[in-house]
Amino acid sequence: MDLRGRGKSTKRFAAYVEGLASVIGHSDRVGPMRDYCTGLSLRIERKSVEPIAANTAPGRTAAQHQSLLHFIGVGEWSDERVLAKVREMVLPALTRHGPIAAWIIDDTAFPKQGRHSVGVQHQYCGQVGKAANCQVAVSLSLANHHGSLPVAYRLYLPKDWTTDQARRKKAGVPDSIGFKTKPEIALEQVRWACAAGLPRGVGLMDAAYGSDARLRTGMTELGLRYVVGIQPNCLVWPPGSSGPRRRGRPINNTGRRDEPDLISVKKLTLSLPEHAWRTVRWREGSADWLSSRFARVRVRAAHQYLLPELLYEETLLIEWPEGEAEPTRYWLSTLPANISFRQLVDFAKLRWRIERDYQELKQEVGLGHFEGRGWRGFHHHATMCIATYGFLISERETIPPSGPHSPALFQTPAFPDGYRPRGSPLAA
Repeated sequence: MDLRGRGKSTKRFAAYVEGLASVIGHSDRVGPMRDYCTGLSLRIERKSVEPIAANTAPGRTAAQHQSLLHFIGVGEWSDERVLAKVREMVLPALTRHGPIAAWIIDDTAFPKQGRHSVGVQHQYCGQVGKAANCQVAVSLSLANHHGSLPVAYRLYLPKDWTTDQARRKKAGVPDSIGFKTKPEIALEQVRWACAAGLPRGVGLMDAAYGSDARLRTGMTELGLRYVVGIQPNCLVWPPGSSGPRRRGRPINNTGRRDEPDLISVKKLTLSLPEHAWRTVRWREGSADWLSSRFARVRVRAAHQYLLPELLYEETLLIEWPEGEAEPTRYWLSTLPANISFRQLVDFAKLRWRIERDYQELKQEVGLGHFEGRGWRGFHHHATMCIATYGFLISERETIPPSGPHSPALFQTPAFPDGYRPRGSPLAA
């Protein structure tokens, strides 16, 4: 963006910060909030408190560091009120190209060293593709094909943490926070979004969440339709079967002997005739249309917690690309049975949006750069990242096609003489 464009963006950013200031509380928080968001928008390598302080106040880095540290680490302002204001200001820009189409449930992980950062545990870490020492946050985002905006964000607190009073106290975990699984946190966020009257969309989630039958049922009870990933061992009654035989008792592991028609979705898929498969194009990519081979059938999924007579028909969608030895993805959908094949696939594939946008939140805005250890600081940093990211979403409307995807709003200032970032060999 040229200097004139940057000047206009700076004015819009000032107006945006003024909007956030209306919900931040004490007026002495406005300056640190503005500086923190400014630091998150700069093109600097690390976006934790210390480098933000050095870049936003080169002449008084120590005082700025203390101010920002207090604002993020212990400031008693509401994440919920700030995120609500972000929604109010950003959703008009996000929906300019079309209404909200989806509610995307997902989580994101942050690799960590040591055991003192709040919620850290050896668990699956998507960033490294295996189990590792990390924190995991669960989120709900509103999305369409133009972008997505997180509207709820909460750290997953492992069971070991919830029962360790010493660690809880040291990290400042609120007394109200008990153990909940990630799908339980997700359902709580969905219930909140429904109660808040947010614009509704189709629920999308990967198999880590979609395989949780209680989460799927909870969304149906809230009147939400979904397209969710499932594992290949998910059990269903195939088309043409008589359905569940038992009544009055949910299906459980021992009860499967009473249901000989139950079959895994993978086994069902391998029995489908060749004419069941179609090549579907669902979205135009950077070079060509994205396409793959799909099949769909109507099934009823076995549910460990629901009475068999209450089960409902869903669409099983399967992707089996040409050249692959076996199917690669499975989804269950409660969208209408007569939805077009292309629309169904488009919804299933729209979940990719959150992968790309989380990458931007981490790489462009510094979502994973928080270096504190406390509950409040973890969430305050994330809220400021989401607020800054929301502004960048709004600014995309002003960027010419040849411009950078995520332009820097401000010039990165020079470091003061003698400054050495923490961890630098020269600081030792």
